[in-house]
Amino acid sequence: MEKSNFRVRVMKYAHQLAKTTEYTWKICLIKAWELYRLAKNMRKGIVKFAFQKVDGSIRHASGTLYNLPAGTSIHGKKLTKPSYKTFAYFDVDKGEMRCFKIENLVTVY
Repeated sequence: MEKSNFRVRVMKYAHQLAKTTEYTWKICLIKAWELYRLAKNMRKGIVKFAFQKVDGSIRHASGTLYNLPAGTSIHGKKLTKPSYKTFAYFDVDKGEMRCFKIENLVTVY
């Protein structure tokens, strides 16, 4: 049985960041906690944040995870999937699910 408490999630995010970037472990932990707090706040309501897109531009987004538990599906199609490489959220501006690579998170407003 896999543990799913918040510390395990933070460490999995930090480990993934350490594997994919050249950040120090300290920076990986800081970003992992920021991702955890972002997800926690998104489960309560709408949060504004920014991330770097694949083309290098910065995207300012408003997203939520409120009433969208992990593994939610509509007509059999999954909306979110548990992953420590990407962060999935519901974009309230676009009205659909979006995701970004965890190492591309810039800031949370």
